[in-house]
Formats: sequence, C-alpha cells, structure tokens
Amino acid sequence: MKVLLIGYGSIGKRHYEVLSKLFIVQSIDLVTKQNIENKTCYKDLKDVDNMSQYDYFVIASETNKHFEQLEFLEENIKDKLIFCEKPLFESKQTLEIKNNKIFIGYVLRFHPLLEKLKEFVENERIILVNAKCGQYLPFWRPNTDYKNCYSAKKEQGGGVLLDLSHEIDYVQWLCGRINDIKSCQVKISDLEINSDDLTMLIGKTNKNIVVNISLDYISKITHRKLLVETFEHTYELDFIANKLVKKNKIGLEEIYSFSNLERNLIFEKMHLDVFEKQKTICTYKEALEVMDTISTIQEQNI
Repeated sequence: MKVLLIGYGSIGKRHYEVLSKLFIVQSIDLVTKQNIENKTCYKDLKDVDNMSQYDYFVIASETNKHFEQLEFLEENIKDKLIFCEKPLFESKQTLEIKNNKIFIGYVLRFHPLLEKLKEFVENERIILVNAKCGQYLPFWRPNTDYKNCYSAKKEQGGGVLLDLSHEIDYVQWLCGRINDIKSCQVKISDLEINSDDLTMLIGKTNKNIVVNISLDYISKITHRKLLVETFEHTYELDFIANKLVKKNKIGLEEIYSFSNLERNLIFEKMHLDVFEKQKTICTYKEALEVMDTISTIQEQNI
C-alpha cells in the first residue's frame, strides 16, 4: 500500500510514525512546504505526479484546508481510501462524496476503555452523560509558542470547540444525535488568542438522553472525563488516568485500567480499522452529524 500524507505538522508526523511501522504500508510520500530529507515531498496537492499510484490518502493539514483538499481528491481520484483528521471542516459545508470512501480521525473511539464502556451500555438505558475536557493551551505543545499554533487562530480553524470535538463525536456515537442544544462559546481567559477557549453545551439526543459537554483551553489541571448514568450503573471513564469505574445501586464497584497505554496504539488500531473492517472508524456521514452539532453551537454564539 502506498500512502500520500498531506500535512507534516505535529499530527502529520504522528500519522507518519504510526503508518511507517505497519507491514501493509510500502511507502509514504508527503505534501508539505517543508524540505524533508530522504522523503518524496510535494509542495502542493496539484504538484503530485500520478495521483492514482496511491492507495491511501491522509489529510493532516489545518482544519481550514480540509474542504478544499477533500474536494480536490474527490474530483481527481476514484475508489480510494481517504482519511481526514478531525474535525471534518471548520464550519458546516456541503461536499457530496461519490467516488471514494472517507473516514474521520476521531481516535478516542479506539481507546480500549471507551470500547469497553460502549459494550457495557449497549444493554442498558443511558439517561445522562457528562463529558468534560480541559487543558491549558500553553501546555499542549512543549517547546512551541502557543500563540503561533493553529489552535490559537480562529481563521485557521482553531478554537476549543473544533480542537476538542472528540467529545461531541463519542457522545453521539454512544447516545445518538444531540438535539435541543443550548450552548456557550466564548473567549474568557487572558490567553493571547482570537479563538474560543471555552465551549459548553447542554442538550438532549434523539434517544432522549440528556447530555452536558464542557471543553476548555484554560484548566491548568489537565482532565478528560466521561460520566455515564444508566438506571443500573454509574460509569466514570478517566482518559488521563486510563481508568474506568463501574458502580451499581448497592455500591458494588468494578475498576478497569491500563497502566501503560501507548498513545500510538490507538492510532494504529484506527488506521487498521480503515484498512480492514471499517467497523469503529468515524464515517463521513457521522462526521457531518458532528459538524451539524458544531454548526448549531457556532450559530448560537455569533
């Protein structure tokens, strides 16, 4: 399998590292303005020789470039696998896909404890979900000035709502589409950015499940937690501690954990799922549904 990787920033480099170790991948070429030694590099997608030579296309560029790059690929290749980093777009847009299969990089779906939680709740009635994720933006990328990263720049598709849309995806994956949304999307901290640093929403899904999601760039205590209430159990998943707690009505508690979960492992599982079963990976349709929720929040907070 030949891969064309579009974008070679921090997430592009992670995809390169993961894909280069997979036995099915024979070669990886890059679309980047950087000059990378011992790698075939193109400055622009339009410069690529013989697009059809590639089997797998990975879009790891800034969010505001996704639409244009997906549109170009859809018009110039056929019957290929295309992977696009999350979120799909910076705002709701219409792009009909007929020629290729497109999947979106909501990698937390492949976290083993979220997979286990999904198995647990499949036979239970969820009534309430709370998802909360926060990390101080200057802590995100060590040795990098946070003011220069795309997260800080609204015009490049930055902002906490788009950056941390994992929570919207996995809540909808577990609970159905979020409707009846009330939201707050603001910039409230002293960070030198022009993008949102806090987004909160409350809503109800089409399965009549109440959801509450909070996302921020401002918390100095890094956290990513999911609390799921059913009639029979409370589940608490801590993505940072890699621990899932299951507790029932009489106080019986079960704990599941991974002490040494390698982050690249879930990226590897994600790409392998695209190559093989395409069972868990976020589909283009599901990613559009995430964009519908994002768009509702953006429209409420203009």
